[in-house]
Amino acid sequence: MNIILLEVVGVLLAWAVAAYTIWKWGPGLRKRSVGCPEKARRATVLAEQREAEFGCLRVVDVHRCSLIASAPLACDKACLPRL
Repeated sequence: MNIILLEVVGVLLAWAVAAYTIWKWGPGLRKRSVGCPEKARRATVLAEQREAEFGCLRVVDVHRCSLIASAPLACDKACLPRL
């Protein structure tokens, strides 16, 4: 009975680690630091990552930038290739 309980706990722990890993480093909105090509300074951006193909994440949009105070970004988002 102890072996079965240990196996169940091990499987649950493996699922929890997998779920946390996907949540932490998987697709979604993530803070990133990037060199801004327009202002020639470092900026912190809120980037949207999506899974472009299996196992490959790609940044598709920037939602917020620390160098631009306005809500909608008025720049041409030239930092996207650098993310």
